[in-house]
Amino acid sequence: MTGGKVSSPKRTARHYAKNAKSKAHKAAVDKKNNAKPENKASRAEHGRARTAAAKKNGAASIAGKDMVRGKNGKLTAGNRSKNRAAR
Repeated sequence: MTGGKVSSPKRTARHYAKNAKSKAHKAAVDKKNNAKPENKASRAEHGRARTAAAKKNGAASIAGKDMVRGKNGKLTAGNRSKNRAAR
């Protein structure tokens, strides 16, 4: 929920755009979850992997992608939509 206009928002984004109370509740829950030490560590790890991938392969190689765990357990650039749906 970064805001801004998207040409074709997906179902959840459309829901929160229409329901302010639900959007506020989600923001409160997200704020609480994002403050947890394990989530901060995970974001830091993914950020380091993203920076390393950009240096190694160029920024264009990771544009529009998330860092995802591969079958070998290592972080690689992968499809953003599929990664977020997998959680």
